[in-house]
Amino acid sequence: MSTKRFCIIGAGSSGIAVAKALKQKDLEFDCFEKGSDIGGNWRYNNDNGVSAAYRSLHIDTSRKNLQYPDFPTPDDLPDFPSHWQVMQYLESYAEKFGIRPQIRFRTGVTKVEPAGEDWVVTLETGETLTYSAVIVANGHLWDTRLPDFPGQFDGMQIHSHAYKTAEPFDDKRVLVVGIGNSAVDIAVDLCRRARSVTLSTRRGAWIMPKYIMGIPIDRWGAFFSRKLKLPTVLSRMIVNRLMYLTVGDQRRYGMPTPKHPMWREHATISQELLPYIGHGRIKVKPNVTKLDGSRVDFADGSHEDFDAIIYATGYKTSFPFLDPSIFAVKDNEAPQLYRRMLALERPGLYFAGLVQPIGATIPLVEIQSRWLAGVLAGEIALPSTDAMRAELRAHWRGVKRRYVDSARYTLEVDYRDYATQMREDMASGKAGY
Repeated sequence: MSTKRFCIIGAGSSGIAVAKALKQKDLEFDCFEKGSDIGGNWRYNNDNGVSAAYRSLHIDTSRKNLQYPDFPTPDDLPDFPSHWQVMQYLESYAEKFGIRPQIRFRTGVTKVEPAGEDWVVTLETGETLTYSAVIVANGHLWDTRLPDFPGQFDGMQIHSHAYKTAEPFDDKRVLVVGIGNSAVDIAVDLCRRARSVTLSTRRGAWIMPKYIMGIPIDRWGAFFSRKLKLPTVLSRMIVNRLMYLTVGDQRRYGMPTPKHPMWREHATISQELLPYIGHGRIKVKPNVTKLDGSRVDFADGSHEDFDAIIYATGYKTSFPFLDPSIFAVKDNEAPQLYRRMLALERPGLYFAGLVQPIGATIPLVEIQSRWLAGVLAGEIALPSTDAMRAELRAHWRGVKRRYVDSARYTLEVDYRDYATQMREDMASGKAGY
């Protein structure tokens, strides 16, 4: 048994996966969670203050692709569970692997600093503890990003992170800025109660239904990429063709198509958006150019009055307990992380869940967690620093080649390629490039 001790920050879906993996390797660890229970972003009204879950939230990944590889979701769950059902699943996972007793709840971390070969962690209580390594699993969907539109808006303004229910927007004219999954979900939720709902998008998005021929759309992608072993880009192109046969040309509904091909971005998943646009319950506008009292001007020269604006404009990646001089992620720059986990300049500092795959993060984090546990247990030898830098450069070249130039893809990974790399590392006992 190792005499070293490790620190895990956060007990969301990533933190509990890391805790399980370390426990299975008999590694000593402490896990700190600022809220009173597990679940992180999936816990509605989480008292940790950073959950983005809204009341109507359902996952956009089907349950079979959401699950941890060693803990199947119950067969009686629907294809697309609600956040309550996902929380029940996470609670069952924590119970199954005996994780909860090893978590210190209501205990936030305020500072993490290197100290020689160790790391000093300061808690909200003022207590300081020393660890051989720190695994950061605090999530990256909480530090809101807001646009800088010229002018001033006099009505209600919130980020989608603060959205919980449609009730405060009853009979209001609402503008939702953004075209990602949260923006679309909220627009659909609102249009049943608001006087009007308008979506504003800079460059449009590919809108994909949740089902094709009665089968969840991500299962088609999994079939082509994992069963038939087709490249991810080719798999997505085939799914795009199937989608077209299902819904037709989305411009017919009133949703503009992006100038770039579908495989260069994350598609937006919604079964309801296009029909609601077709029914006139949701309008689509281009980017905002100016705010003026209740009036909003758009890039097509039009303008409308609104009572409220919801900014579904994404998140910054930040770590409030880490000084930026120690580690920081900058938009459109490669995070300095070998295998997207190990801080190149800071030995002993690791990150779990700091990835943005096409599809679910949960099963990928479970593989990350076993990789981390293998490294910390001394079962996986790491390559030289030069080799790790070369791996990082190769990964970033792939990201820039495949995806549009946007801060949204700073944390992007190809699920299949990335999972394969980690599994090969674990099988060989040697991480490579």
